[in-house]
Amino acid sequence: MSIQSHRAVYRILDASINRAGEGLRTMEEYARFVLDDSTMTSSLKTLRHGLTTALSILDRESLLAARDTADDVGTNIQVETEYHRSNAVSVIQAAASRTQQSLRVIEEYSKLIDTSVSSAVERVRYRAYTVCADLEQQLRRSDRLTRLAASQLYVLIDAGTDDQDFATKVTELSKAGVDILQLRDSAQSDRVLLERAKIGVLIANQNDTLFIVNDRPDIAAASGADGVHVGQDEMPADAARAIIGTDRLIGVSTHSIAQVHDAIGEGADYIGCGPVFPSRTKLFDEFVGTEFLSEVHDAKKQRALPAFAIGGIEADNVAQVTATGFHRIAVTGAIDRADDRVTAARDLRNRLQAN
Repeated sequence: MSIQSHRAVYRILDASINRAGEGLRTMEEYARFVLDDSTMTSSLKTLRHGLTTALSILDRESLLAARDTADDVGTNIQVETEYHRSNAVSVIQAAASRTQQSLRVIEEYSKLIDTSVSSAVERVRYRAYTVCADLEQQLRRSDRLTRLAASQLYVLIDAGTDDQDFATKVTELSKAGVDILQLRDSAQSDRVLLERAKIGVLIANQNDTLFIVNDRPDIAAASGADGVHVGQDEMPADAARAIIGTDRLIGVSTHSIAQVHDAIGEGADYIGCGPVFPSRTKLFDEFVGTEFLSEVHDAKKQRALPAFAIGGIEADNVAQVTATGFHRIAVTGAIDRADDRVTAARDLRNRLQAN
């Protein structure tokens, strides 16, 4: 290999080594200072040190001598998305991609210098795939749980008359301040539900609204939804978890304190509590009333879990709900039957915040 080619290879290696290290450090700092996760922090630190060890055979003087940032044509090539990160998840995704790509570059070009380096970097790369995936899943779950904890207004919606009708509904409600939207429509085919769910996920994500699918963990997973909600007659939460994965949310309907404890034991991330009042949307033989909400509120003092009152809740009785200590509600008819769903949603949100 000529001197010029030798220098070019070291220049590529130097740039890629820097990128890989920066990517690993970006992820490590988040795991350490935001997630407070010692296990993940240790895994990323081990990766970083493993890479350093793998590269120790390379001549550092040759790497530094090949560095020429001033004449690097790539520094003047900019992509619009390069300077935009919508949230922490996108930061970690970018860091993970940068790390994995750089490791592959190092692995390939180090074959021209020393195959033992390439082999060692390959092992680091494969470990990085697993660690980066675990971190991204953990980060997505953490982000969803944070948004769930801040949620107050949960609205259940049907699939609408067509794609455009559904898209308009999701857009209006998410922009009106609805924290969580749930697609619930037992009359639709699987294909329609999946298509609507994909539309809902896309729009909800743009407006920082969580999007949940009712009863169908398979459709929730396939559409990229934030989670699934199951009732007492549907799949248990722990079984649903096996389908949707660890990063998505699971909600469970409860009608008694025993069911509340069961839901917690099965790994539910939140619960729906009701039906509180008679409802024209869904028929029930009996209603738990606000007394049940008071019981749940007292029980939650021992184990904090977001709980949403549901069933017949309207603007004129929401104060009865908040009087029990509940400040989260799930509604259908209060929005669906309103002359203006945006105004109705904002009114409910204002009442919740006022109480």
